Amino acid sequence: MSALPPCPQCASAFTYEDGSNYVCPECGHEWQASAAAATGETARIYKDASGNLLQDGDTVTVIKDLKLKGGGGTVKMGTKVKNIRLVDSDHDIDCKIDGFGSMSLKTEFVRKV
Repeated sequence: MSALPPCPQCASAFTYEDGSNYVCPECGHEWQASAAAATGETARIYKDASGNLLQDGDTVTVIKDLKLKGGGGTVKMGTKVKNIRLVDSDHDIDCKIDGFGSMSLKTEFVRKV
């Protein structure tokens, strides 16, 4: 059994084949199977703790207190972080938080506003 690619629009894993096309039952998006095979490399999809898709420039809220390494204090739950930048590393979000400066966060500790 071959694994079908996820939907490029909503990242649903429930795609199916319809002739020479792939179809997403969740959002209704259709794309050609040959186009999916030609690209080969897919973009990484970032999701917050609730499963919402994240994009560069989004505003997120921290969902739990996060202690900073080096004794720099604690980012409190409910802190709003504006204009995030998504990166491909162990911490998925680069941002600036007022009072703390530049830092990296993991997507599992934020929720999209």
